[in-house]
Amino acid sequence: MIINRHGISLGIERIGSEVFLSIKAVGKLTHEDYGVINPLIDSALAGLADPVVNVFVDGTELEGWEMRAIWDDFRLGLKHGKEFKKIALFSHDKWQHFAVKVASWFTSGEVKHFDSAEEAFNWLSE
Repeated sequence: MIINRHGISLGIERIGSEVFLSIKAVGKLTHEDYGVINPLIDSALAGLADPVVNVFVDGTELEGWEMRAIWDDFRLGLKHGKEFKKIALFSHDKWQHFAVKVASWFTSGEVKHFDSAEEAFNWLSE
């Protein structure tokens, strides 16, 4: 039997108006995955006048997106892009270097790719 794992795990830490999101993406993300994650992100940022958000994304098990999920990801970036200060993507896949460049077009913050989780966390904490 083949098990098709996919989804997004989210950790949220909020200190004052600063929010740290830790995201682990697994498999090929679907529209349903974003239906779960988007309300959580909205809730984490609710009530903050000018939130500052730093994001760590572990993409080491990310295989991509279904077409509708690409649109969901784009809408998430448009909705919260101005709130993101830094987004660090940790992965070993070369295609994700390109994904970082595309993501940087839709957010006002800095977006960088890292081959090491430690380097990503160090950059986020600067």
